[in-house]
Amino acid sequence: MSLGEQVPMKKLVVVIIAVWLSACGYHLRGAADMPEALKNVYLEGASVSLREQFKLAIRPASGKLVGSPEQAGVLIKVFGENRSQRVLSLNERGRSNELELSYRFDYELATADNTPLIIRQPIEIKREYFNNQQDILAKGNEETVIRKEMYQQAARAIVDRARVVLEAPAK
Repeated sequence: MSLGEQVPMKKLVVVIIAVWLSACGYHLRGAADMPEALKNVYLEGASVSLREQFKLAIRPASGKLVGSPEQAGVLIKVFGENRSQRVLSLNERGRSNELELSYRFDYELATADNTPLIIRQPIEIKREYFNNQQDILAKGNEETVIRKEMYQQAARAIVDRARVVLEAPAK
């Protein structure tokens, strides 16, 4: 086979694989369809960190945060965000060996006309990590990464619950 014949064959193989993947229902991670109402969301009372992770959670489905409730398909109200840290164990010098990070808040989901879809519910996420006193700088960074993951998990949980409620058949 000459080089000229190999290029069209490679293109044909790529096209066949692409068609096969789309036919079997394969989707890129995070590229899920969302209800139309969830494509314009007004997020009220959320911290900057939660707001940022929420933007990232709805972006794959062309969702966006809007600036006012009038522009939104759904309203998400966040109440009482609370971050805490608790020592789980101490070393022989009395310094923390193990820490538990906690993130908790309540939220409500409502339609654009303020009809409740999900009444006030809590979300609580906890993580534990080992606090090596020999590597203090790395541990500060590790805590930041863990906190970011906690915000991501909270945002995905709200989006998933909202999708279920919005996609449920009307009774």
